[in-house]
Amino acid sequence: MASNNERVNPEVQSQTLRRKKIMKYSLYAAAFVVFQTIVITAIALTVMRVKNPKFRLRNTVVEDIVYSSNTSTTSFGMRIHAEVTVENTNFGNFSFENSTVTFAYGGNTVGEVFIARARARARSTRKIDVMVDVSSNNVSSNSNLGSDLNSGRLMLTSHGRLNGRVQVMKLIKKRKSAQMNCTMGVNLMEREIEDLNCD
Repeated sequence: MASNNERVNPEVQSQTLRRKKIMKYSLYAAAFVVFQTIVITAIALTVMRVKNPKFRLRNTVVEDIVYSSNTSTTSFGMRIHAEVTVENTNFGNFSFENSTVTFAYGGNTVGEVFIARARARARSTRKIDVMVDVSSNNVSSNSNLGSDLNSGRLMLTSHGRLNGRVQVMKLIKKRKSAQMNCTMGVNLMEREIEDLNCD
């Protein structure tokens, strides 16, 4: 027969079991809170983080080029067929407004192309085909145009800005803009674009 010391008090046993359950559920709750915090932080740093899209010029082709660098006439004219890209790395669509891309030589505007309002889907690149007529009509007569034409190479720049809004999961709407700043060399003899660089 067991002594009084060896007997287990049912009430004490019940309290011990209750404490163990409470500790177990507390640990589960703490682990769940930590997990939720990690998930929310990861979402905030990736999905909810809204960046400026990238606006670039790609796949340029020169068509119908004419130029003259004699003593009486110094001029050039060409048509550039290009692909404009809007790279949206966000987890929401980027809807942008009407805009213009300007082409310049020596700081003088030599051509413009209209970009119609559109949307770049989440995590994708929108491609827009454009055609722009470029000419030296606005270039001053005392520029370096004559020597550049004689060298067989023209340096052009292109600039543009897209203003719009990124919308993530219908919860976050942020105004963002995409900038284009490109430089390119036009090889007059080969009639092609060389060293196209956009930042």
